[in-house]
Amino acid sequence: MTEFSVLDLVPVREGGSVAEAFDAATDLARYAEKLGCKRFWVAEHHAMDGIAGGATSVVLAHIGNATSRIRIGSGGIMLPNHTPFQIAEQFGTLDALFPGRIDLGLGRAPGAGPELQRALRKNLAQASEYFPQDVVELRALLTGDLDLPVAATPGLGANVELWMLGSSLFGAELAAKLGMPYAFAAHFAPDHLDAALEVYRRDFQPSEALEKPHVMVAMNVFAADTGEKAQLLASSQQQSFVRLRTGNPGKLPPPIADYTATLQAPARTMLDHIGQAAAVGSPAKVRDDIEVFVKRTRADEIILCGATYDPEARIRSLELTVEACSTALAA
Repeated sequence: MTEFSVLDLVPVREGGSVAEAFDAATDLARYAEKLGCKRFWVAEHHAMDGIAGGATSVVLAHIGNATSRIRIGSGGIMLPNHTPFQIAEQFGTLDALFPGRIDLGLGRAPGAGPELQRALRKNLAQASEYFPQDVVELRALLTGDLDLPVAATPGLGANVELWMLGSSLFGAELAAKLGMPYAFAAHFAPDHLDAALEVYRRDFQPSEALEKPHVMVAMNVFAADTGEKAQLLASSQQQSFVRLRTGNPGKLPPPIADYTATLQAPARTMLDHIGQAAAVGSPAKVRDDIEVFVKRTRADEIILCGATYDPEARIRSLELTVEACSTALAA
């Protein structure tokens, strides 16, 4: 049976505050746990007015205190922004606080311009080149499987589930080589989805942590009582995506009816492209679209994305999605 998880960017909406964004993320995590979702992940982004998850491990500690069973983790930590030792300490601490519940999803793309590179005191181009070695070092800091000159405390011996994140063949190849579970970011970069999953499954080498390939794929999902309402909910994220891709990012805007009809052809094409990994509509339509996507990808898990201006609408969307899919995906 395909399992569901939730990815949250901790969106800050227009007219709202960072504190309100954290409250909304906490409420969503509690409800995801209540619905039986497997994981709740937070993504690392920096210097963006509309995203409040930059201090990812701190946010996860808050979410962990508000929940009791659901796994919590990063989707992901952009390792070039950090040192492996720092991340081992942070996630070792999280494991000590919330034992058996911590995931550490790792990404290679720092997503940072020159100003942020200076702020982080990092040469991110060089750091990205060292990503494979840093992943191995980070794993060793947690597991002790290499003889390193320094031990992370907390960190060494922590029961942290390591994931490789990606949207290209690079991440798939590295995940297969290291025997790690693999999460593909189809919700914003669907181009290489099928090829990456094929490479990962074909080249997978078992590890102490994982005997066989394990795949999670991200989808944008907006469910509402009617298709029209679902399209309205989706328009806030669509606006944000168009603004980001056209160099004008900001906070999450209110929904706009028939938003796509107001767009020029290039922007509509952009959204249609992202829509390859999306399900928007009534519960029945969302169920059918997810079922088709699962059959295509053979995903072990689907991680649900999709920011809404009204936090309660996202909770309702998640509820409708899980309820509609629970029977269909059990087959």
